[in-house]
Amino acid sequence: MGRLPRLPGELKILVSGVHPVVPCKGSVGASGDLAPLSHIAIVLVGKGKAEYKGEILQGKEALKRAGLKPVSLEAKEGLALINGTQAMSGVGVLALNEAERVDLAADMAAWLTMEALNGVISAFDSELLAVRPHPELEFVASRMRNWLEGSRRITRQGEVRIQDAYSIRCIPQVHGASWQAFNYVEERLKVEMNSATDNPIVLESGEIISGGHFHGQPIALSMDFLKVAAAEWANISERRTERLVNPQLSGLSPFLAVNPGLECGLMVAQYAAASLVSENKVLAHPASVDSIPTSANQEDHVSMGTIGSRQAREIIHNSARVIAIEMICASQAIYLEKAENQLAQATRDYLEKVRLICPPLESDRAISDQMEELAQFILREDLLR
Repeated sequence: MGRLPRLPGELKILVSGVHPVVPCKGSVGASGDLAPLSHIAIVLVGKGKAEYKGEILQGKEALKRAGLKPVSLEAKEGLALINGTQAMSGVGVLALNEAERVDLAADMAAWLTMEALNGVISAFDSELLAVRPHPELEFVASRMRNWLEGSRRITRQGEVRIQDAYSIRCIPQVHGASWQAFNYVEERLKVEMNSATDNPIVLESGEIISGGHFHGQPIALSMDFLKVAAAEWANISERRTERLVNPQLSGLSPFLAVNPGLECGLMVAQYAAASLVSENKVLAHPASVDSIPTSANQEDHVSMGTIGSRQAREIIHNSARVIAIEMICASQAIYLEKAENQLAQATRDYLEKVRLICPPLESDRAISDQMEELAQFILREDLLR
């Protein structure tokens, strides 16, 4: 391979396996993501540090090993490489991709819990939901109805109880609202990824105008919205977990232990979920409401959008862990009830995936590694495959 093309050299080095080492902190989300983007651009000119084939090298050496040469930047190119919102947007896109999987997993965990607790499916009736026609509510409910079709565990209003607690009855409303947030954030990121966020901008007419496209506020607000939506998946999931492990609410063995009184069962798993939910509440504080002046007060309002993107991804990862805990508890409840033959076919298929990672507890054992493995499965896999 010869000399890097003019631009986008960033793409060229990534395709070649050269990955700039970029600190995750240090951007205020205006004037562009100057600090993190500079750590990318500096590798293009043969400086800084990059990872190549698992080894951290000086930028020039990493390019050399990949058969590339540093570029010589011309007028405005250096500024164009660092004066944009690509760091917050890039992390935001990663967070959004994972959020879609976690949101789907939240629906799946709720469906397992409904099977475990003889949930009342009447609250998911399409005609009922049509009187409050947010499309995402029906989107969640219709999928739940399809997944639960054929179940002999699911009940209707009045068969076992009139209604379920909110954490079950309001799944379409709560999960649906988070899907609304997801859709909004997806739209904003699509616009941002196809925008020029440099400054100044050279227009097609040739006129050069200095503006504020480097300001990350559209992404900052979007990421804060995603943070709240993702935190809610965990909030309501942990409440369903409590219903599973609490014998006064479930009618099942305390903490889903095989030998209650002698064993703890999944008691501490609920502790872990509660801890993660509380941590999410701190992280969900909007980063975008903060601002601090920079550049001798010329840059007197900044977005903190990159902080918001990082926090969103952290909340999403925490939420995946909370949802994994709910799945494990629902699986254990079904095991104790010996209810496998009464489940919907879709439930049996998905339950098998959960149990390949975390089999039912026949006695107390450590499951922290299995909880994390299931969380990573949620974050990485196509859950409908």
